[in-house]
Amino acid sequence: MPSETELKNTYQVAVGTVRKAIEALIAEGLVERSHGKGTFVRKPRFDNSLFRFFRFESADGQRRVPTSHIVQRRKIASSAYIAAALRLKTGAPVIELLRLRLVDEQPVLAENIYLCAQRFQVLLDLAVEDFGDLLYPLYEEKCGQIIASAQEVLTVESVTEAQAKLLGLSVNTPVVVIERLALGSDGTPLEWRQSRGAASKFRYSAEIR
Repeated sequence: MPSETELKNTYQVAVGTVRKAIEALIAEGLVERSHGKGTFVRKPRFDNSLFRFFRFESADGQRRVPTSHIVQRRKIASSAYIAAALRLKTGAPVIELLRLRLVDEQPVLAENIYLCAQRFQVLLDLAVEDFGDLLYPLYEEKCGQIIASAQEVLTVESVTEAQAKLLGLSVNTPVVVIERLALGSDGTPLEWRQSRGAASKFRYSAEIR
């Protein structure tokens, strides 16, 4: 970001007003200060946003962030629903990732992730072990696609037989579904995913002012 002096001169306000505005942005997590370097805009970290809703703990009660494992990766023709979400023509090629999130090697979230094959072609040839636990930094590094915002919808359903097998649950166990559409800075849909986890591990928290 520009210096406080530059902002003061540009917007013709007092330096105290600039400092208060920057402090407010820092409090919101939108920018961060680096001593001796300046103030920088923070990149969104949507990969961990699921854990506002699901809280996973180890046997000793410590909070844990799940690790990730790509179970399946393939190129498919998009269904009408997926194509509409990604603003593609029905049948357009997409990459489908089936990913498990685990704590202590036990599955806690199953994710179906869909990406436009043209934009993310590189991921088809990337070694599975190179995907890592966070996908969005990978999208930027390997594909040049930066996630700038995301929209999420929460629903509840009974788990299907296939999903139950992945999560180690009984068929028809209630699961929470978090449907996310991730967008680029120009509003282009880059990723659509559904994440499912046992409703018993779900916790919703909101602060209303």
